Amino acid sequence: MFSRSWAVYASFLFPVAVRAAAQYDLVKEYAGESFFDEWTFYNNIDNLTHGDVNFLGNIDAFHNKLAYTNDAGNAVMRVDNTTQLKFGQKRNSLRLSTKDQFTVGSVWVADLLHVPYGCSVWSAFWSSAPTWPVGGEIDTFEAVNQDPLGHMGLHTNPGCTHSSNAVQSSTLINSTDCSTEANNNQGCIISNPNPASYGQAFANAGGGVYVTEFAIDGISIWFFNRTTLPSSLQGNVSTIDTSTLGIPVANWPADDCQVNEFFQLQEIVFDITLCGDYAGAASVFYQTCTGVCYNDWVLGDPSHYDTAYFEVSYLRVYGQPGELTVLQPSSTRRSAELSCLSMVGAITLATGSLLAIIWAL
Repeated sequence: MFSRSWAVYASFLFPVAVRAAAQYDLVKEYAGESFFDEWTFYNNIDNLTHGDVNFLGNIDAFHNKLAYTNDAGNAVMRVDNTTQLKFGQKRNSLRLSTKDQFTVGSVWVADLLHVPYGCSVWSAFWSSAPTWPVGGEIDTFEAVNQDPLGHMGLHTNPGCTHSSNAVQSSTLINSTDCSTEANNNQGCIISNPNPASYGQAFANAGGGVYVTEFAIDGISIWFFNRTTLPSSLQGNVSTIDTSTLGIPVANWPADDCQVNEFFQLQEIVFDITLCGDYAGAASVFYQTCTGVCYNDWVLGDPSHYDTAYFEVSYLRVYGQPGELTVLQPSSTRRSAELSCLSMVGAITLATGSLLAIIWAL
């Protein structure tokens, strides 16, 4: 009885993956004054990647102007760049994730005008299953310190790898094992070869647009700067066809990483931490920066973080026509519970009727 109820619940939360399709329709948009309305702010220290930050809740984030909509109508998410800290203190920053979750068979498009950069900075635009690492992680954009390039990657349970048959434009393959248990959770990482994919060069170029396709036959990520942005992504686009976007920068086909095995519903995340397990690791930090990550940067001149911010024109999510793409965890859970309770009631009633018949006989 319990296993049957759980099967109903699980199938509601994690729908059977549908066949991949190139055509997708707009199902969700985060933009303008309402951009921040449907996000969960982490509201804790960085106990996940051990960075030297306090991730603020939404009230403090808005009050301290770390999250706001600027005069151009773009969403800004930033690190505190005004407070002089004392030893032992952490700098305020943000990590926020969508309240909604998105199924296999979806595409998210992010128009980013600026991404955080600088020594000690570790920023990312990514997605994750709520039960990480079960359910996987997709890193659309990630970069640290003064690295000249941004990166893309996957993190999964053991068994998923980057295929040698991947069709992608980047030849900068940093690692091929996606397992969180391999190589200190490096993941299977592809560097974006575009010199304007991160840092000052990204800002000088006016940013760019990232497209992530989360499909049953594989995961693909495209990056376009302003001069290469296809007409099919310009303006208020309600439908996109990923087959018109050309070869993706990074691609993880399902032949070596079954999407419906290693990935579940995804929440989209923006976060900026400082130092931590990646940016603060000596082998990484000293490649592009000097001094001591915490002492000289986090505790140093707060203006170090004048460039540590995201500026986002929009984030749009597209889904396959006629398929369920957007799920709300609270309503999903409640509906599943009611469904299970109804089943329990029906079986109980049927059992009682059967016993009554047997008793009468």
